[in-house]
Amino acid sequence: MAGTIHVDVVSAEESIFSGEARFVALPGEAGELGIYPRHTPLITRIRPGAVRIETADGNEEFVFVAGGILEVQPNAVTVLSDTAIRGKDLDEEKANKSKAAAEEALKKAKSDIDIAMAQSELAVMAAQIAALRKYRQKK
Repeated sequence: MAGTIHVDVVSAEESIFSGEARFVALPGEAGELGIYPRHTPLITRIRPGAVRIETADGNEEFVFVAGGILEVQPNAVTVLSDTAIRGKDLDEEKANKSKAAAEEALKKAKSDIDIAMAQSELAVMAAQIAALRKYRQKK
């Protein structure tokens, strides 16, 4: 379809989204990225946060990713993430519990590796909660 780009969002477990889109926005390593059809080829890391996909029919899909890799070709966008969750499947209570557990792990961490792992988990949970709130505002 003219004026669209094929988008695949894939987690380690499953394909989360596959379809045509007019526009994709996501959190790049150096800031927010906006991708339209015929974008310049690009490979970059992405930060934890929301992937917003404006579908060919004008609807909006929303996916939380816990970081990953983005590949952009003129007619295709691929997002690879260890963890990707559809916006409608995000659970605020579970995310808040996981965030609290990460905060507790950070307090108890003794080695640099434990601190880094706890900080990483805390950042992912904070991004997931922010993405969930953003998703609810859009609804």
